[in-house]
Amino acid sequence: MQCPGQDSRYWKPGAIFETECPQCGQKVEFFKDDTARKCPACGHRFVNPAMDFGCAAYCQFAEQCLGSLPPEVVAQQEELLKDKVAMQMRRHFGSDHARITHANRVAKYAEKLSKQERADPAVVLIAAYLHDMDNPTAGEASPSESRRQWEAQRARSLLEGLGAKQELIDEVIGIITSHQLSEGEGSLNFQVLSDAHALVDLEDRLRASRLHPQDLEELLDRELLTPSGRELARQTLWPAESSR
Repeated sequence: MQCPGQDSRYWKPGAIFETECPQCGQKVEFFKDDTARKCPACGHRFVNPAMDFGCAAYCQFAEQCLGSLPPEVVAQQEELLKDKVAMQMRRHFGSDHARITHANRVAKYAEKLSKQERADPAVVLIAAYLHDMDNPTAGEASPSESRRQWEAQRARSLLEGLGAKQELIDEVIGIITSHQLSEGEGSLNFQVLSDAHALVDLEDRLRASRLHPQDLEELLDRELLTPSGRELARQTLWPAESSR
């Protein structure tokens, strides 16, 4: 027996739809029962944003459905939130491609560092996408307490609307707030986000000739918090400078 919601005979208009790839913005076609698809433009594989896996908690046919899901959906359902958050980030910034690019660059470094440092990839990537969503000017001074509270509530509402668990929401909000305040070393997840943001900043400063390559080594110990962050900086920034 097939779940009526997944049986194409019962489908209504809209069962086949297009959505944006969270990485590059390319339109990707989904069928209602697709659990995930690969973007034809950039190759990023992401979950069907219209599919609600929460029904597995009560549906009598959950075992049959779960058997067809990708392993990452079964093992780490929370990680799938990152693609939905990335889409929300793109919608929030609209045509502000500079801000979208900045968030994606931070997320790219955050993903690499979270694997190397064994941080929580779901928490780190969600924080990377949300950390700058309501900062009107990239690189501005730390926002006021009232604005930080407003931004935290906005991020909390977004994550609650996407069905995130309370403990994940609390940690993401804590990381974002600590990052805005530049508070100490914090948790491992915070350190990874901080290093990802610092790597993007260092790249930008080098490209704008506001930082001399000879000053990089000193900055690594001062601005980067994890061994993987410092190593990735050497691998990423030094080759770019030596080729000039």
